[in-house]
Amino acid sequence: MALRSSVFLLALCIQFLVSTAETNPQEFAALKSLNDQWQNTPPNWVGDDPCGSSWQGISCINSSVISIVLSGIGLKGNLPADIQNLPELTKLDLSQNKGLTGTLTPAIGNLKKLVNLVLTNCGFSGLIPDTLGSLTQLVTLNLNSNSFSGPIPASIGNLTKLVLLDLTDNQLDGTIPVSNDSSPGLDGLVNALHFHFGRNLLTGPVPLSLFSSKMKLIHVLFGNNNFTGSIPSSLEQAQSLQVIRMDNNLFTGTVGLNFTKFPNITTIHLSNNQLTGPMPNLTGVSSLRYVDMSNNSFEVSTIPPWFSSLQSLTTLIMENTQLQGSIPVELFSLPLLQSVVLKNNQLNGTLDIGSSYGSELQLIDLQSNFIDSVEASGYNKTLDLLNNPVCENSEENNCSQVSSSSPSTPTNACETCSSPPITGTLYFRSFTFSNWDNESYYNDVRDKFMSSFKALNLPVQSMSVTFQVVSGDEYLALEVLVYPSGNGLLDRTNFSLIVSQLNNISFVTLGANFGPFEYGYNSDYYRTKKSANIGVIIGATVGGFILLVLLVITGMYAIRQRKRAKRATQLNDPFASWDLNDTTSRPHINGVRCFSFEELKKCTNNFSNTNILGSGGYGQVYKGRLETGLIVAIKRAKQGSLQGLNEFKSEIELLSRLHHRNVLSLVGFCYEQGEQMLVYEFIQNGTLKDSLSGKSGIQLSWIWRLRIALDAARGLAYLHELANPTIIHRDIKSNNILLDDHLIAKVADFGLSKTLDGSEKNQIITDVKGTPGYLDPEYFKTLQLTKKSDVYSLGVVMAELITGRSPIERGSYIVSELKMAMDRTKNLYNLHEMLDPAISEDTTLIGFENFVDLAMMCVEEFGDKRPTMSEVVRVIERILQLADSDDLQSEPSVFSISFK
Repeated sequence: MALRSSVFLLALCIQFLVSTAETNPQEFAALKSLNDQWQNTPPNWVGDDPCGSSWQGISCINSSVISIVLSGIGLKGNLPADIQNLPELTKLDLSQNKGLTGTLTPAIGNLKKLVNLVLTNCGFSGLIPDTLGSLTQLVTLNLNSNSFSGPIPASIGNLTKLVLLDLTDNQLDGTIPVSNDSSPGLDGLVNALHFHFGRNLLTGPVPLSLFSSKMKLIHVLFGNNNFTGSIPSSLEQAQSLQVIRMDNNLFTGTVGLNFTKFPNITTIHLSNNQLTGPMPNLTGVSSLRYVDMSNNSFEVSTIPPWFSSLQSLTTLIMENTQLQGSIPVELFSLPLLQSVVLKNNQLNGTLDIGSSYGSELQLIDLQSNFIDSVEASGYNKTLDLLNNPVCENSEENNCSQVSSSSPSTPTNACETCSSPPITGTLYFRSFTFSNWDNESYYNDVRDKFMSSFKALNLPVQSMSVTFQVVSGDEYLALEVLVYPSGNGLLDRTNFSLIVSQLNNISFVTLGANFGPFEYGYNSDYYRTKKSANIGVIIGATVGGFILLVLLVITGMYAIRQRKRAKRATQLNDPFASWDLNDTTSRPHINGVRCFSFEELKKCTNNFSNTNILGSGGYGQVYKGRLETGLIVAIKRAKQGSLQGLNEFKSEIELLSRLHHRNVLSLVGFCYEQGEQMLVYEFIQNGTLKDSLSGKSGIQLSWIWRLRIALDAARGLAYLHELANPTIIHRDIKSNNILLDDHLIAKVADFGLSKTLDGSEKNQIITDVKGTPGYLDPEYFKTLQLTKKSDVYSLGVVMAELITGRSPIERGSYIVSELKMAMDRTKNLYNLHEMLDPAISEDTTLIGFENFVDLAMMCVEEFGDKRPTMSEVVRVIERILQLADSDDLQSEPSVFSISFK
């Protein structure tokens, strides 16, 4: 009887617990819809009571779902409208699931209690729904690293509690919405700390009304867009700012900001715009640590006094900013200074580093200036003086190409951990240091994350943080390995919570060294370890033994045959005895790496079609990411275009010796398994042809066209006059001029190049090769290839820069059309109708007539009437000086061109 009573009471208790845990039927239906439409949901998503049976990734209170955290578990599918049937949901984190695609359902706007919406690094596309403006409780909105397009919805301005707005790395376009009588705007986000809009296609001026004194912003990240107009003066009202990124846009005019209004500012990026006027004055900005204003058109000036007064400064980058005169020795004594990059200016005189330079100073890069002597006794860090007068006929180390920093070796990996790590990358969108070897920075990141894991009771034993690379977007990539505690794999709930925390920039302030970050999960954690039953193990063992016996027999025969083949191959293969560790047998290829076929296969995802950058008669070019994180372009020759091995080896030796800012760098090569591949640095913005045709989305102003012509001419002048042996490119065209993320032009593709040895001082007799429309007519007629053949081809490229047209269009030759249309007695030589529409509205085509004159001189029929490439460089430099001058009244708008 007592036993029966006990059983009865136990049954009542179970019934009570089940009834209290039973999930709301409407919410169960919503979760079941997710489970039906998604692939790779957690394996315990079974049964009809998600709250009662604790579905992984789901948190409930009182039978209602309040949180869904499913970060990085490989979900695939769309987000169904049924998500709206979770009315108590406060957090939805589906980050790091690239397989979640399609448009973001407007029904998400019905989740009125939602506080955190995190969709970072998914595959969503289409418009951001206006209904997000209904989520008035939202504090964080992470839509970064998707493929969203169209405008930023003005309705987001209704989210007055929003602290973090992250729209980085999408395809958003249009202008930034601000409020008016009928519509809200982002100026209403007075509690926001983060405006992250970088790496989109946003256009137009940044509205003055966007910023106000009510705002609490600490990060304004607008880099890598197409913003125009001036940098808004109203930015001064956001006095809490720590990071300003306006780089890689189309901003013009004078920078009128008073930076002393920002007492906490640490980082200023204004590089790669079209800013003019005096260089901004940073005197008194005592908290500033990192500043980059490179590649703008500031007034020519001596180095301003504030350079030497910023006691917190770690990194100063002022490349191509019209600086002149000598560098004050006081600059190098700043106590925290790590890097000084003043390339491509007009600095001259003696470089005096002094004896009291800071102990942190790692890099002084002064390439392409006019420095004629150096006093740097005792300084044993990197000093780069390439292309300065002091380097003429010099063999000093600081007069040769300096290799970039390479990733360090992990020093804090877990040696006692028994569980496989969660592997990924932290991308910091701003940082305030440049000494990549200082582990204390990365240890700080690790310690802050470990503290957060501990505070949340997450099962993490250890974490490793290692410098990986600084990308072309000026993002710092850190490799992170998170080692769970215990043995075996984590359950998906804890795994997702850890990945979610790695992507939660609002949880912790990482101090003055690091700005905002984004996490990228890059491994398949649940495939790192698989279980197997005993039967499978036994079967595999027996089968393996039989296979082993067969392999031994086959292997002995194969070894014998291989030895025979190797002896035959060594007679004909100049690479056969190439021991990369034996300096006596290998060719001279300093700084160039020999890759295995498997390495390049892996980094291109098995030469996937999605990685193809372009193709031609030689084969195809693939985009790849090396294990170091470096992004490269891999040129893979198809079987029909393979060179002889001696020729391939000679090409590698030649390209490995080319080191110039305006010549594409060779990273390495591969010649295994019948393959011939060359590995080059990856150039972000594609070809000049892509920009002129509109394919890249980049609109080139007149000034940028002059700069690109100058860069290409400098690269060719280096090949003609400084390379040893002399190189004639033979295929200069807009498709072989690449534009990096700073729009610096680089000459590429040396597949048709010829070298001049000592007996061939000026010309070489060879078959005609090249591209129709760019071919030198004299070379075509006589088979005599000269350096002036490249000059002709560059002249055709200059005609493309003027007109935006291909050399041959609808049977018409652009050079002939220009010559026929020119009238030197009229404004712009009467070429208004032939101008590229992208510059035809520009009323300040300063130096246009001189540029046209120079182009016509380059395409003279006979080579002896064309200028040399160094003469082309000097004329374009003079045109740019004229175009950059603010006092146009003091100088003629056209000057006389003459050559010696």
